Amino acid sequence: MTENHQLTAENLTLGYGDRTVIEALDLAVPPGRITAIVGPNACGKSTLLRSMSRLLAPRGGQVLLDGAQVHKMPAKELARTLGLLPQSPIAPEGITVADLVGRGRQPHQGIFSRWTREDDIAVAEALDTTDTATLADRAVDELSGGQRQRVWIAMALAQHTDLLLLDEPTTFLDVSHQIEVLDLLTDLNRSRGTTIVMVLHDLNLAARYADHLIALEGGHVHAAGPPASVLTEACVLAVFGIDSKVITDPTSGKPLMLPIGRHHTESG
Repeated sequence: MTENHQLTAENLTLGYGDRTVIEALDLAVPPGRITAIVGPNACGKSTLLRSMSRLLAPRGGQVLLDGAQVHKMPAKELARTLGLLPQSPIAPEGITVADLVGRGRQPHQGIFSRWTREDDIAVAEALDTTDTATLADRAVDELSGGQRQRVWIAMALAQHTDLLLLDEPTTFLDVSHQIEVLDLLTDLNRSRGTTIVMVLHDLNLAARYADHLIALEGGHVHAAGPPASVLTEACVLAVFGIDSKVITDPTSGKPLMLPIGRHHTESG
C-alpha cells in the first residue's frame, strides 16, 4: 500500500503573462481517495494541476506536499512521490510500449546507475496492471486511443508514486475507452491506495468515479466535497451557467446531471 501524503494549496495565485487564472485559492486533496476537478473551459483546471506538479511556479501562495513547498523540492525527489500524466502527451516517434513505460523509472535512477531487477519488476507490474503486457513490443504510435492512454498510465505506474495527477485522461476517447480508463484508475486506487487527482469534463463521470469533487469557477473553488454535495442544480447553474435536473444515478447511486437546453420538451 502507498503512503498517505498531504497535498494542499494555500492562497495560491497563478497566471500567464498579464493574465491571472487562479487567485488566492485554497484546497486540500483527500489522501488515498479519487478527486475530480471540474469546471468550465478556461477556469484554471489544467493550470492548477500544472502548478501542483511543479510545472508552473505560483505568483503568490504555495503548493505543499507534506508541508514542503513543491516548487522548492528537487525535481527527482518530487517525481518519486508525485506523477503527472499531462493532457495529450506525445511519445517519441517509433518508441515501443516497453521503452516508454521504462521511462517511468528515471526518477529512481542516478546519473551513473544501471537498470536493475527492481526496474524490470516495476515495468512488468505496470504493464500487467494496465493489461498492456501483450503490447510491449508494439510501437506506441500504432495503438488505438484507449491502448495508448493505458500505456501512458502504465508509465506513470512504473514511476511508483503515491500520488497521480491526470489532466483530462479521457479526452478524445470514445465512451467504452473512457470507462476502461476510469475503471483502471479506480482499481489502482482501491488496490494500492494511490491518491488520484484528475481533471474531467464530463460531470456525470466525475460524480460516478470520484470520492471528492472540486468545482472551479473564475479561478476560485466554488464548491468542494462529496459528489452529492457538489453536483447540485444550484452549483451547475452557478459554475456552468445552465439549468439542469439532478437525479440519482440508478446504477451508481451518485448524482446524475441532466442539462436543460432551450429547446427541450417534456413528454408524457
